Amino acid sequence: MTLVFLALLVWIFGWWLNNRLASGPQADSQVVRFLAPLIFGLTIIFVWELLVRGLEVPLVILPAPSVIGLRFANSLPILWEDFVQTIIKGALSGYVIGCSAAFLTAIAVDRWDFLRLGLLPVGNFVAALPIVGTAPILVMWFGFDWHSKSAVVVVMVFFPMLVNTVAGLREATAMQRDLMETYAASYWQSFLKLRLPAAMPFVFNGLKISTTLALIGAIVAEFFGSPTLGMGFRISTSVGQLSLDMVWAEIVVAALAGTAFYGLVAGIEKAVTFWHPSQREKQ
Repeated sequence: MTLVFLALLVWIFGWWLNNRLASGPQADSQVVRFLAPLIFGLTIIFVWELLVRGLEVPLVILPAPSVIGLRFANSLPILWEDFVQTIIKGALSGYVIGCSAAFLTAIAVDRWDFLRLGLLPVGNFVAALPIVGTAPILVMWFGFDWHSKSAVVVVMVFFPMLVNTVAGLREATAMQRDLMETYAASYWQSFLKLRLPAAMPFVFNGLKISTTLALIGAIVAEFFGSPTLGMGFRISTSVGQLSLDMVWAEIVVAALAGTAFYGLVAGIEKAVTFWHPSQREKQ
């Protein structure tokens, strides 16, 4: 019970410290924005460690962070191979193909109204299909290697990216479009100089949503057929072997990859849309 009481004290101290930072005069500074989530995350890890050890939670229920960290350090070659198979080959390739195809399709939808009326309702229907239903079919079509996982990712990211891009291309107001027409601007001149810049926040919103969907799609697809490597394969087999520390090590890799992927896209968005009010408010 001593460790449980210590965990409670750590949680109270972390709460107090974060509250002081958030309510202090420098609450909006970059230092506080960095320290607040760091302190909160470290507090959760310490409390997790103390509670698991204090309550003697079995490994098969919930391993302690120290056990997960040790397994992570001892399994770096395996984790790297799984990362390359799932994230680089499966998720990243499908993300690039799916988002690029969706962007080009959105331009066509914006150009021809019959595509907007006919394709978008079908897209909403396909986007609502559960991954557990489509993944086995795509695995059978494209094989058990990373190509089928890439195909699953393409299906998952295509329509969210398409819907956001189409909405963004219609963001320019009627007055702005009329002004371009008074300047005798062609469709492509109006597209490149007005409507595409106005659509950039929507495009990046679709790209950021797709980062998460790509990781989920690639990992889940590996549950339905995979060679003897990959994050989904490793999680599935490790659960069967009751090796929960390895499962959590793979989860850590997925979390780090997802955070880095999302942060990269958000950084590019900040550089491209620095003029937009949503970005100026964050500065």
